[in-house]
Amino acid sequence: MDGLIFIVLWLIIMSTDTKTKKMGLIGLTVVVAVNMMGSGIIMLPASLAQVGAKSLLAWLVTAVGALCIAWTFAKCGRYCKKDGGMSAYAEEAHSKSSFFISSYTYYICLVISAVAIAVSCVSYFKPFMPALDTPMHTFYGVCFVLIITTLANFAGPKITGNISTITVWGIIIPVVGLSIIGWFWFEPHIMAAAWNPHHDSISSAISGGIALTLWAFLGIESAGVISGAVENPERNVPLACMIATVFSAIVYLASTTVIMGIIPNATLAASSAPFGLVFSYLFNPTVGNIVSLLSVIACIGSLLGWQFTNAQVSKAAADEGLFPKIFGKVNKAGAPVPGMIIMLILELLLASMTINPNLTSQFNTLLNLAVFINMVPYILSMTGVEALLRRNKVSAGEFKSTAIVGTIAVVYSIYGVYACGQSAVFWGAIITLFGYIFYGFIAARDVTRGVVSTK
Repeated sequence: MDGLIFIVLWLIIMSTDTKTKKMGLIGLTVVVAVNMMGSGIIMLPASLAQVGAKSLLAWLVTAVGALCIAWTFAKCGRYCKKDGGMSAYAEEAHSKSSFFISSYTYYICLVISAVAIAVSCVSYFKPFMPALDTPMHTFYGVCFVLIITTLANFAGPKITGNISTITVWGIIIPVVGLSIIGWFWFEPHIMAAAWNPHHDSISSAISGGIALTLWAFLGIESAGVISGAVENPERNVPLACMIATVFSAIVYLASTTVIMGIIPNATLAASSAPFGLVFSYLFNPTVGNIVSLLSVIACIGSLLGWQFTNAQVSKAAADEGLFPKIFGKVNKAGAPVPGMIIMLILELLLASMTINPNLTSQFNTLLNLAVFINMVPYILSMTGVEALLRRNKVSAGEFKSTAIVGTIAVVYSIYGVYACGQSAVFWGAIITLFGYIFYGFIAARDVTRGVVSTK
């Protein structure tokens, strides 16, 4: 394993432009995979168990939807020459205001996501520190994780990519391992008993799992978001997007299915560390604790990637004059440190507002809100793909096929909004509408500048 990590590290260093300090294809693919897998899977078996094993059908729907989203973002990344990822794609069809709203909502989403990931990290660390069972100690643990990952990002994109390459093994080892060896312990009768514990219809079970499974794929877009820190983005962004999504889809479906055929549904639904629990079942509590520790490492790597991505979102918006200039200031390593500090303050405030003795409940609340808010930039950006294709004068066949896939991706995203539930949609809509208040001042500033420049 040490040799394998060394090889991957060597490849990522060789694929990084040492003069520009930018990520290559391997580093970018790892960051996208870590953004999706680092926290997207480790809490989900417990959350899905609350719906029942029938929620596995949501994985199939989400896998198709996620691949359509990935394909659409890959096309946008290929043809959009402007930094900013989803915000830049949205501007192609919806003008400058959509660049701001996409950046604003995505920024809020990633702040929420960061806290949710930190909650996952703390929940898996509980076996090593029983004091974390109290709400206040959980809060302290979440704050500690948020602070150390923010500080680590000060070293710049190259170090972030290298650290992510190591930490991703914390989730790959247990999840991929379970996907392979877990079938020897798989019991069909356990899966059958867990299939529909609440006697829901197929449609309601799928809807109940869609927001959860869609959360697992959030991060698809991160390759485009950090394109400004990527070497040869026209080639590397689309490739990283598709490779990471296909890999994640296979691992997600296999690991979640096998765990539901090993752990009784009621036990799984009550767990705050499902992968640690299943390895305790398969071997012994010591092995379960080791897996929990590996999951903590993976969460830290995932959080590192999310925070770096969010810093790039605010930097790109600041470069466009849509966020305050302080977000665009970078240190010698290319890290927007002032923006990261502001982001950390917001994360800590949110963490203080979500103290809950039930970590799974806290995770699910944050998850639903993050998914809804993230669908705003998803929909705005993916509806810009047709404009990008026309501006680049692609063939009629490519335009038609991409438009069809893009439309499916948008419809799926709208379904994801519906699946988040009334509470998430209500509060998410209010947060989004506040963004238009902020943009009103930006638009007024631009008009004033235009008047001044004509005199």
